[in-house]
Amino acid sequence: MKVLFTGGGTAGHINPALAVAGYLRQKEPDAEILYVGNRGGMEERLVAKAGYPMSTITISGFQRKLTPQNLVRNAQTVVRMFTASGESRKIIKEFAPDVCVGTGGYVSGPVIREAARMGIPCVIHESNAYPGVTTRMLAKSVKTVMLAVPDAKKYFDPSVNCTVTGNPVRGEVLAAQREESRKALGLDDRPLVLSFGGSLGASALNRAAAYMLAQSAKRGAYQHIHGYGQHDERFLDELREFGFDQGKAPQVRLLEYIDNMPQCLSAADLVIGRAGAMTLTEIEAKAKASILIPSPNVAENHQFHNAMALVRRGAAEIIEEKDLTGEALWAKVEKILSDPDRLRSLGENAGKMEVLDASERIYRTIKAAQQQRSVASSP
Repeated sequence: MKVLFTGGGTAGHINPALAVAGYLRQKEPDAEILYVGNRGGMEERLVAKAGYPMSTITISGFQRKLTPQNLVRNAQTVVRMFTASGESRKIIKEFAPDVCVGTGGYVSGPVIREAARMGIPCVIHESNAYPGVTTRMLAKSVKTVMLAVPDAKKYFDPSVNCTVTGNPVRGEVLAAQREESRKALGLDDRPLVLSFGGSLGASALNRAAAYMLAQSAKRGAYQHIHGYGQHDERFLDELREFGFDQGKAPQVRLLEYIDNMPQCLSAADLVIGRAGAMTLTEIEAKAKASILIPSPNVAENHQFHNAMALVRRGAAEIIEEKDLTGEALWAKVEKILSDPDRLRSLGENAGKMEVLDASERIYRTIKAAQQQRSVASSP
């Protein structure tokens, strides 16, 4: 089987494709895989690291804020839409895939659209609770739209074939065990709060976390691991302004980047973070209580919709960024950790949402699309 994957722009679009590609290789070692991404995009680095062959096209998205510079960029995007279609068609013709799989981001638009026009079965995967523009535009052109959560189905026309597959989870996340992780991290019996805003950090979350960590250090009742990101140079200064002294608070670990996230997540009792699709998938997979702070600076406010999918099911608590203060965050942390029943129910309800066989469901959907083509092309 020959499968073409496409998706890019953010790790939330790229990692699901790579996870499924890896699972496909396990099931069918002889399968041929090609990844199509945006030239110069994050996917070039991640796909190369994963060891898959890659072809690129040049495409960009529309800028919504109308400034003179953005008007020029939007004009370039219109031109690239046409050239990207030609580039996509050439790649598809040369590779001749049996199935094309799109995982979102504007790079997947021209690739999936051209493949569908060429009669190649296509499926797309939507990792968010609120589907992206590209997914909604392609929905009627593909065989199946695979959804991470049932909440997303209401945004599609009834004629669209939707199926809930969940988001694929990294194997190392599933394999990490709580007690082994806590021992490896040198933790004691106090609750562990894991907080982070992503690899680049999140200024608003860091501001609130600085207050929380300073207050918690005074009490000493909890342990903390906080990832503050590589671009928030003010965070450590603000911590000191709140009276935090690292030498007197060994139970608080401050990391620019958390490179052992599966271990930290497995060890945690309470997680504080953004509401990106893959972050929530891993929180669900490990059945963790969480306080979610959706980023308002994402397309169509999709992180808010992601967070609310958990909140409505009693699986997380939320603080919108407009309401986020250090005091508000610290109060919510204390309220949850002082109520074992609430802490347990949040985690249990999160665990009920996870689809642990997501990769297998997605694989079966891809195989069904391939078989439909085989039937259609048989004499």
